[in-house]
This record gives sequence, C-alpha cells and structure tokens, in this order.
Amino acid sequence: MINQIHLKYCAVVVTLFLIGCTGEKPLEIEVVNHLNIDRSLETVEIDLALLQSDESLKLVTGKSYKVSEVGSGTELVSQLSDIDGDGAVDVLLIQPEIAANSSKTFNISLKEAVAGSEDIPTCYSRFVPERTDDYAWENDRVAFRTYGPVAQKMIEDSIPGGTLSSGMDAWLKRVDYPIINKWYKKELETEGTYHEDDGEGLDNFHVGTSRGVGGIAVKVDTTYQFSRNFTDYKTIETGPLRTSFWITYAPWRAGDKTIAEKKFISLDRGSNLSKYRVEVNGSETISVGLTLHEKDGEIAAEVEQGWVSYWEPYFGSELGTGVVVPSNAMLGYDKYMTNAKDLSNLYAQVKVINGEAVYYTGFGWKKSKQFNSKEEWNAYLKEFAQKVNAPLEVKVK
Repeated sequence: MINQIHLKYCAVVVTLFLIGCTGEKPLEIEVVNHLNIDRSLETVEIDLALLQSDESLKLVTGKSYKVSEVGSGTELVSQLSDIDGDGAVDVLLIQPEIAANSSKTFNISLKEAVAGSEDIPTCYSRFVPERTDDYAWENDRVAFRTYGPVAQKMIEDSIPGGTLSSGMDAWLKRVDYPIINKWYKKELETEGTYHEDDGEGLDNFHVGTSRGVGGIAVKVDTTYQFSRNFTDYKTIETGPLRTSFWITYAPWRAGDKTIAEKKFISLDRGSNLSKYRVEVNGSETISVGLTLHEKDGEIAAEVEQGWVSYWEPYFGSELGTGVVVPSNAMLGYDKYMTNAKDLSNLYAQVKVINGEAVYYTGFGWKKSKQFNSKEEWNAYLKEFAQKVNAPLEVKVK
C-alpha cells in the first residue's frame, strides 16, 4: 500500500510572498501544503537575496543560518545551495514536514557557523579518475554513475576496460549511508568486487549503449540518436540535503541536426529520482530513456500526469525505473523495441522550452525494501508528479 512507503521527493521551486518583516527579530516564514498528501523530505528553496535584504540576516564570516520550527523550537537541517553552478550560493534549502492541507511556521536567524565535518555527506558526488573517468553520485536511497572521455577513447583504441555510453548507470544500494568511495575501493584495491552484494547492494545494472536510467536521445524518423560519453564536468556541491554537478557532451548529429547538450543534475536527500535540467540546442524535443533490458517487464504511463514507469524482474528481485516530467511538458511515450543489442528503451517524449528540458528520473529496487511491488513504485511516481506540479508555498511574514 502507498501509505506504507516512506515517500521522499526531489526539490521543488517555491514562490515567495513578502508580507512584511523587520530586522528586530528572526524572519518568520510559513510553509503551506495545498495538496491532500503529507509532505516530508521534500526540499524547499528559499531565495538568499530575499533573506539578505534584511540587514540582520546578511551572511558574514563565521555565521550560518538557523531554521527553527515555531512552537517546538526544533532546528531543521539546512544547506546553502548554488542552483545555477556559477560558484555563488543562491538559495537556502530546508526539508520541512507538512501534513496534508496544512502549514507550519519557521523562524530564520543567524547562528555561529560549525566547522565542516570530514565525513562524507549524505548527498555526495565526485569525479572518479581512479576508475577510468566515471562521475558518480548518491544519497541515502540510490546511487548512479556515468562515463567520461577516457572510457570512450579506450573503446575507440580497442583497449580493454573502456565504456562507450552516455547512458546512466544505477548502483543498487540498500543502505542509507554513502557507498561510492567504499565500493570503488573494494573494486580497485581488494579482491572483492562491487558486482557482488556483500550486504550493501551491488552494481549489476547493465547499461551498455542503452539509455540506462534517464539518458537522452533525439528521435530521427523511426530511430533514436544520442551522444557519446561526457567530455567535461564540474562538481557544484555536496551536502546533507543536495549534491549537484554538470556534465557536457561534444556536439552530436541527429539526422540533419547538430545537437548541443549540457546536463545539470542534482539529487536531494530522501529522493529516488535525480533532477535533470538539460540545456539543449538543435531540437525542440528530447526523448528520455529507460532501458528495457530483457524486455520482460511491465510498462505503466500517465502522460497527462507526467510519468512513465518500467517494472521488471531483476536477478532474483524486482526493479522499477521511471521518469517524471513537470509542467505538462511530457508529449507522450514510446516503447521502442529492436533486436539490436541494448537499443530497446522506453522513451518519455519531453518538450524543450526556451532551450531547456527538465525531468526527474531514478529507480526503486525491491531488495532495498523501499518498494515491494510495481503498484507501490507507480504510486510513488504518481505522487512525485503531483508534488512537483503543486510545490510547497512559502510566505514570508
């Protein structure tokens, strides 16, 4: 049942209404949930420019923000975030718990900054030069990776160990702590391998030249064309609530079109889906793919709601993958079947608006005990779409 799942969601963009405030006391905000659904572990972005318009809330050296629930005084985990990758923080992130059709009030003030921890944060990503040149990212629910130019060059030069793919790999973790560094170390420095499950999960997800979990393509007549490996990257942030980065690709051909592609990817605490903001030049639509593997899974889709799902048997367990598209930008879907190796994918057709396409994509593995059935996975995607399209509203009192 859906109410048995601890549902968790990616970031939403909130609307801020300035009702009036003074610098004599902490800034008071109200977070309003207009849906008949409880909201938790769903990231709210508060505009930093608004906060710093109050002299008492201007960030100075040695200070950080404190967000506390009015009444209980409970302090929320927060994180300053750079949402455009320009090197400057733009928003303050929080994840309040708001019951259905209700609201809560919070105070925002300054506090003494705490020295950074050497522990790996919950939301983590990095370039992995020691394993050719992967880029990997994770949170407390899921982990992913994709492949860089050295891995491509190895394939082109017939050197063993390379990978030629712009597909997105899924690492099937089943613990809530970081595993990326641990698994790479196990694979590269010990006799063990991340292809075997020692209790934390494993990498047995086959990508090949497929789209994996959320790689993109452009449809040309009756086939799909796509880029090769990423050519450049930048880690933007890691932290308790979000990790984000960008990756770029060499221009590629899709029929008579030349496609330019740059992906801004973020993953928030508690979400099974990464958010993709893709800058696209050369096409008015893109196709976001989910590999069909052995073609023995079940497809579900609700175009008007903005989601597609693939649930399949997978190495003695079951696995769900999905795409959520916000703001009525999903144009349709295509179950593309072929005998060519790795090229059978379920595609969500997504509109490019002002040179940009936005979507969320990820997976749920039954063995992780996060989802027990395709019904639970599909319900998660449905609620995720509802929340993306009806974001929490923030009012500043």
